Amino acid sequence: MKTLKDTPIGETVCIVKLHGEGAVKRRIMDMGLTKGTSIYVRKRAPLGDPMEIHLRGFEMSIRGEDAAKIEVVEEGEKLWK
Repeated sequence: MKTLKDTPIGETVCIVKLHGEGAVKRRIMDMGLTKGTSIYVRKRAPLGDPMEIHLRGFEMSIRGEDAAKIEVVEEGEKLWK
């Protein structure tokens, strides 16, 4: 399983599944990170956390802890197996 946290800079991925429970999962979804969304990893902070991503026409930063809960595949791979 590849997560958003494992995605290298400059790569575009697509969300397959959100892991987590309750309020944490809801917060991730409220930020626009939902199944099928394409995400481009722009850069990381010097120590690797947080990371800056581009999605739905805007940039945002996400903590590594939250990025680890987002399962992704490389863009163009089959989303639903």
